[in-house]
Amino acid sequence: MVRAIRGAIQVEANDRDEILSGVTELVTEVMGRNRLTTDDVISVIFTATTDLTAEFPALAARKLGFHDVPLICASEIDVPGSLPRVVRLMAHVDVDRPRHEIQHVYLRGAVALRVDIAQ
Repeated sequence: MVRAIRGAIQVEANDRDEILSGVTELVTEVMGRNRLTTDDVISVIFTATTDLTAEFPALAARKLGFHDVPLICASEIDVPGSLPRVVRLMAHVDVDRPRHEIQHVYLRGAVALRVDIAQ
């Protein structure tokens, strides 16, 4: 079964190391909470707010071993008043679990984006 997992993290600054560290934390949490391996992952879409330009978020996933997984980065819509410095992801995974068992992950300031489902 194909499931989609959402996640987001707010990073401190438009800094390469900060982006890589934050995305590493986010991807690690998504994988751990959902008991996934990279073999379970079909693809991942990363978006970053327009104020994050120092590095591609997908690089962090590559460094975690996502070598054969299609990854892509895009810019998030620049909505006035929206939360700054946020990297979001949508991972498509192949798992035999019902939708209600999927854990979406919102970390740091990004918890404010989805207080209804943030753990």
